[in-house]
Amino acid sequence: MWPWGHLAVAYLIYTGYSWRRNRRSPRALPVVALAIGSQFPDLIDKPFAWTLGLLPGGRTLTHSVFVAALLLPIAYSLARRFGWPEAGMAFAIGHASHLLSDIPPTAILDRDLSATTFLFWPILEPPQYQTPGSILAGFLRYSMGWYEWVQLGLVVVALIAWYYDGAPGLGYGRRALERITGNRGLSEPER
Repeated sequence: MWPWGHLAVAYLIYTGYSWRRNRRSPRALPVVALAIGSQFPDLIDKPFAWTLGLLPGGRTLTHSVFVAALLLPIAYSLARRFGWPEAGMAFAIGHASHLLSDIPPTAILDRDLSATTFLFWPILEPPQYQTPGSILAGFLRYSMGWYEWVQLGLVVVALIAWYYDGAPGLGYGRRALERITGNRGLSEPER
C-alpha cells in the first residue's frame, strides 16, 4: 500500500474510534501522531533496506508484530506520561493499521498467507518481491491498477471524513509553514 493509502485507512479507523469512544471528532495532536504512526514502518524499513542495504527487505523490522509488541506499549506509556494518552493510542492505531493494510488483498482472496510472513520477521523470512532499489525509483515505477484505484477511493473518503471532523491537525501544518517561511498571522486557532 502507498503512503496515502496507509494514512487514509488509519484516519478512517481512528475517526470511527474517536467518535465511538469520545463521542467527538479527533483532536489535532492525536491526528498528527496517527499520521506518523501510519507511516512509521515504511519510514524506517524502506530507507534501511532500499537505500542503505541494512535490512533484507522493505517490510521487515518495523513491520514485524514482535517489534510492534515492544514499540506500541512503550509509545503509549511515553505519551501517557506526558499527558497525551490519546496521541499514544492514535500512534498505535496508525502503526497497527499500517501492518494490516500491508497484507496483500490476494493473500485474503486466494487464502495464500505466504505473503504475510513479513509480520513475523525475523522468525520467518519476508516474502520475496521486486524491490525498486530506492524510494525514488519506487515512485517513478508507480502504476495504477485496481488496488491503487481502491486506495485512491479510500483517500477521497478519508478526506471527506477529515473535513467533516473539522480538519484536525491542519493548524499544526499551518504553524509549521509559518515558522519555515517567517510569515505570521495566517493560523486559525487549533481545535
